[in-house]
Amino acid sequence: MNVVLIGMPGSGKSTVGVLLAKALLYRFIDTDLIIQTECGKSLCDLISEKGLEGFIQTENMILSQLDYGDRCIIATGGSAVYGKDAMNSLKRCGKVVYLKVSPEELEQRIVNISTRGIAMPQGCTLSKLYNQRASFYEKYADVIIDCNGLNIEETVSKVMQNI
Repeated sequence: MNVVLIGMPGSGKSTVGVLLAKALLYRFIDTDLIIQTECGKSLCDLISEKGLEGFIQTENMILSQLDYGDRCIIATGGSAVYGKDAMNSLKRCGKVVYLKVSPEELEQRIVNISTRGIAMPQGCTLSKLYNQRASFYEKYADVIIDCNGLNIEETVSKVMQNI
């Protein structure tokens, strides 16, 4: 079984994913890194070149065609939930865990919003982006973990108890 982590940028998907993989003796896959490797460009450059919609289409195409194997922790980019094909593929290969963090806590966690490669419209706030994406995260999640006020170790522990 695989575990697929979804959630907003700053929710801890990559950090939690690495620690989960170590604890469970699973492989760790970061889909943002796969996209960058496949395209030979940073996420920021891809979004800049292709525009938001073009990036989301590229992300959807790449993620829907990957063979993830088994016994993997898969950390997705925050925008992966916009790709129906990608999310259907991820749901088929594992349990989808939504790391839920409030917009207020996200604001405190994310300091490098402009260089992070976040797929969000120009002038959009994290709070607005959260409101746009929350229903998608909830739609695809098999498990929802409330991460507000939790440190990384507590989050990892809570995910392990719920998968």
